[in-house]
Amino acid sequence: MEEELKNKIEQLIKSKKVFLFMKGTPTEPQCGFSVRVTEILQGLNTDFESFDVMSDESIREGIKEFADWPTIPQLYVDGKFIGGCDIVEQMNETGELKKIL
Repeated sequence: MEEELKNKIEQLIKSKKVFLFMKGTPTEPQCGFSVRVTEILQGLNTDFESFDVMSDESIREGIKEFADWPTIPQLYVDGKFIGGCDIVEQMNETGELKKIL
């Protein structure tokens, strides 16, 4: 991965305590998984920032390599990769997500 792209992704992740790479925006998600993660975060009254991976091909592909995770959305808390939709849903059900947020 190019150093410039890696730095850009790291800057995005560090720009907010809770950061979500998703397809679309929180108000207009572009896939069901992004809808679900957004709903969970909003349901927990989480202040989060997001990036629409559909707007930037290099980030869309780069973030998969960055996290070694093949799918979008990807949730980060305090700069740490948490997971995708399934993991976020699971953590929400156990209450673990609320604790780390």
